[in-house]
Amino acid sequence: MQLSDVNQVVNVHLSSFEGFFLTFLGPRFLNLLYTYIVSSPHGVGCVSLNNEDQIGGFVCGSAQPAGFYRRFLKNQWRRIIAAILLPVARRPTTAPRLVWRILGPPQASTDPGTATLISIAVLPERQSAGIGKVLVRAFLNEMQRRDMRRVNLTTDKDNNDALNAFYRRLGFQLVRSFATPEGRWMNEYAIDLSKGEYDA
Repeated sequence: MQLSDVNQVVNVHLSSFEGFFLTFLGPRFLNLLYTYIVSSPHGVGCVSLNNEDQIGGFVCGSAQPAGFYRRFLKNQWRRIIAAILLPVARRPTTAPRLVWRILGPPQASTDPGTATLISIAVLPERQSAGIGKVLVRAFLNEMQRRDMRRVNLTTDKDNNDALNAFYRRLGFQLVRSFATPEGRWMNEYAIDLSKGEYDA
């Protein structure tokens, strides 16, 4: 993923995550977030291109997930506030979720050998074509190249059977289930990169 890809990545995110919290914060916020990931020395992003070099899917994460959102806020706080001011003003009840994400999302391991897959999305019309698997494998290979020993992620526990099964097929193991402050149940998965199950 390059800086020049960010606008298309944002469009894929918006098409793939209707009704989700980060989508609610709007394209300006998402542009800042993905720009930060691409620009960060700890950020990793991969994209899938079609024959016309249009992005149909992406995956991204951080090799230093602990404090990721704090660093993002510190780096871009003026632009972030400007981007989220209107969405939060429209729905003030979202403010606690912002605080929770910044102070410490539960998958943000402090283990220096653990990376986090933050986001993966494939355009609805290109799903079921194996793109997600290729993207995750590329992400895991890059994290292994960076000497990461483990990668974790979180996804919804309820009404999300296909995605949970997808991660298990790639070799991810369920670490725990937990409820967010607003009562949303999540599954945390992790994979040991030294075992290389994802190459099978």
